[in-house]
Amino acid sequence: MKKNNFTRRIIWTLVLGLGVGLGFIFLRETLIGNGNASLWKQINDLLFADILHESNPTAIGIFFIIGQIFMRLLQLVLVPLIFTSIVRSIQQIQETRVLNKLAKKGFANFMQLLAIAIILASITGFTAYKLGVFQISNLSAIEITEGVVNQTNPLSMILNAFNNNALGTLSSNSNIIAVVVLALIVGVMSHQLGEKMEVLPKLVDEIYLLSMKLLDLVIMKFGPIAIFCLLVRTLASYGIDYLQPALIYMILTSLTLLVLGFAVFPIFIAFKTGLSPLPFIKKMYKVAVFGFSTSSSAATLPLTQETVMNELGVDESVASFIVPLASTINMTGTAVMQIIATLFVASVAGYHVGIIELISIILLTIIGSISTPAAPGSGAILLFTILTGMGYTNQYALAAYSFILAINRPVEMLVTAINVVDDGVSAVCVAHDLEQLDLKTYHEFPQALQAEEQVLVKS
Repeated sequence: MKKNNFTRRIIWTLVLGLGVGLGFIFLRETLIGNGNASLWKQINDLLFADILHESNPTAIGIFFIIGQIFMRLLQLVLVPLIFTSIVRSIQQIQETRVLNKLAKKGFANFMQLLAIAIILASITGFTAYKLGVFQISNLSAIEITEGVVNQTNPLSMILNAFNNNALGTLSSNSNIIAVVVLALIVGVMSHQLGEKMEVLPKLVDEIYLLSMKLLDLVIMKFGPIAIFCLLVRTLASYGIDYLQPALIYMILTSLTLLVLGFAVFPIFIAFKTGLSPLPFIKKMYKVAVFGFSTSSSAATLPLTQETVMNELGVDESVASFIVPLASTINMTGTAVMQIIATLFVASVAGYHVGIIELISIILLTIIGSISTPAAPGSGAILLFTILTGMGYTNQYALAAYSFILAINRPVEMLVTAINVVDDGVSAVCVAHDLEQLDLKTYHEFPQALQAEEQVLVKS
């Protein structure tokens, strides 16, 4: 019920934000057209002005302040959430006693599927970026003073990932890759020390829970109000030029996800196992629908595990390891959305993206997708992490980000559906590879679908 209420609030936020924003556009054009530009400036200073800009020393900027508080709260939770999520996930994986062969097969499948998803998303997003379909029509008329990332030797990214100050790494959002590397080091070392580490695992768990609680407060409670303010301010300040590229982003992302689910996954199953993917599609359909409706991989986990064991014939020893692990780190749908969304923001905000930048985006996406917690708003945090890591943080990038927050709910629901189906793909492929797949159960047609088809035939 909570997630459904949040979905409804986001939808109403989008509708109201677009309505009020378009109203302010009409008001702005009317006032300026009638020679009342000074009156519009007063309204703009009261509601929308960037109070941090040197040209607005007396502005109030109510909507700007609310939006900035929201962004800064996201930044506040960014480092502790990423750090603790990675450390906890490593500890959980390391402590699970399974055969090395099962673990290797599982990770191999995860990485193969993730690589395919990333290639597909990169081709789609980068092509759209190069063709300029994400660009705003009048961007050339807007003076961008912060839209250039300093060009340095790309190999310096390797050195930047290893900061010489652990506390400094955790006290700044400017080097997310260093946070990830530090988390990996701490996670592996703490596991090797085993029982000697008594305080740190508990401390990491508590900081993680605190971060998740703050994230829930920021996204679920404050999010709709802040997104409304960000959306209205974006429209009032920059006009409707953001709408078309934002809708194109939604369409391209959704189509890419559908191709992944209805073409790539079936082909992957057929190629890896030699089995027909049709039984898989028919039996995993309800899992995809449940994931779509709840928008939560964690909430869908019991149904996914039950389906792959009882209907697809995956042995319990395989399913009990692969499915929970996959729901944590196997995020192909998430990777697709993050890559295309990042390229959308880069294009709208006027940042140059070449091959080196695309590789950096891909690396951040891989690390982020693997460590993303299955929680409401985690996709927004991951996107913000990638944008921050790439340096895409000027005012136009934040405006584009606010648009994504407002319109992205349907895309996130589809992302979850793809993620949970992907979990089933991995379970079936690993089980077949280890000869732990009951082929009779896999090919057996579900009774519910049989009855449904009989009813349709009779009618």
